[in-house]
Amino acid sequence: MQTTRPEIASTPYTAPSLKILMLTSSYPKYPGDVTAPFIEAIAQYSQAQGHRVTVVLPYHPDLKRQPVEKGVRFYTYKYALRKSWNIWGYAASLQGDVKVRKLIYLLLPFVLVSSFIKMWRLTGQEKYDLIQAHWVIPNAPVAVLVGLLRHIPTIISLHGSDVYMAERIKPVGWVARWAFRRAAAVTASSHDLLQRAQRLGAPTAPGRAEVIPYGVDPATFQTPARSRAEIRQELGFAPDAPVLLMVGRLVYKKGFEYAIRALPVVLENYPAARLVIAGGGDLLEPLKGLAASLKLGDKVLFVGPVAHDRVPDYLAACDLFLLPSIVDDQGNVDGLPNTLLEAMSAQKAVIASEVAGVPLAVTDGENGRLVPQRDPEALAKAIIELLNDPALREKYGMAARRKVLDELNWTAISARYGRVFQAAARAVSRPKQP
Repeated sequence: MQTTRPEIASTPYTAPSLKILMLTSSYPKYPGDVTAPFIEAIAQYSQAQGHRVTVVLPYHPDLKRQPVEKGVRFYTYKYALRKSWNIWGYAASLQGDVKVRKLIYLLLPFVLVSSFIKMWRLTGQEKYDLIQAHWVIPNAPVAVLVGLLRHIPTIISLHGSDVYMAERIKPVGWVARWAFRRAAAVTASSHDLLQRAQRLGAPTAPGRAEVIPYGVDPATFQTPARSRAEIRQELGFAPDAPVLLMVGRLVYKKGFEYAIRALPVVLENYPAARLVIAGGGDLLEPLKGLAASLKLGDKVLFVGPVAHDRVPDYLAACDLFLLPSIVDDQGNVDGLPNTLLEAMSAQKAVIASEVAGVPLAVTDGENGRLVPQRDPEALAKAIIELLNDPALREKYGMAARRKVLDELNWTAISARYGRVFQAAARAVSRPKQP
């Protein structure tokens, strides 16, 4: 894979260094893990800007992080005596990203107390300029309370399922409202997410309410040095078969079901086509059952979870990247999936649903295709149109990468976070909103 860093059209960020304490419930558990890579990027790129970043995480049996990595310091807190009970965070608290696992309710008081104690001790040992809470539930109430007691401003950064839980469970909504009204600022990965948070009491004033999409590292996700044929052979894909790729956790809101339902129509036009699904999760068996009921056989390939550093190979091998996200039956929806940005950076034509933060990245007919959610017929039609037109696929792919280089790279995105950090750090004492 090429390692030359591409030219990125971003204004360098220069501002005073801050000491930032981040509280999060998800983070890649080890290098290459695909759990919440965007949190790692926010921490590392903020550190690279000159800030001093400390991350507080829940304990997990698989967590393999050094005390300091790339300048970022890590602290963990334990909350359960049994290893098998350590299921808090790391994308494991919700079943199918919809239903809270029963054990979570039992663990919640211990998580809140343990995380508070860890944050209280750290802020007592060292002076921090800012606290950043990732996910309003469960982390913002703890972060905001510590911030109020220590006179440290707190930013709440929203990523999707947290707002969904606050909307769905009334007591959770009350706690979220309390935290929102006392935050120095709130960031969200999509306009939809921010608007929903504002209905729960999040700030509305410019500078205190910001939509900041995720980014991607264009040097990691780019056209590889190895040939596409070589990568396809290594992955076991036929040299000329059209490959449709989906990457992500197997949960309802990702819309895997609709890609599978679209495939029979695609196969009428391209009998050799394959749908490759890379990821693990609660819906693996139901999705396999759906593929079997449609008699798709080996036309759908479930490859399981793929290490983050292997995703570029899968992107290089595919012809189209699909993201038919939905607002699921419970109202949960993605913010802006990182896998979409990675595909765009890898110069792939993408087809996605027009939901949540996706339009921040994809403009229909310019750098990809947008289709209605829950519409396998429209999805199949878009797939066939792009498979019929290699030149259009190339055009979309080039425009998608340009979008990443101009706007959606982590250097540019972290500079936007940096400006929010600086403004919030000056707001040591914020009155709550009326």
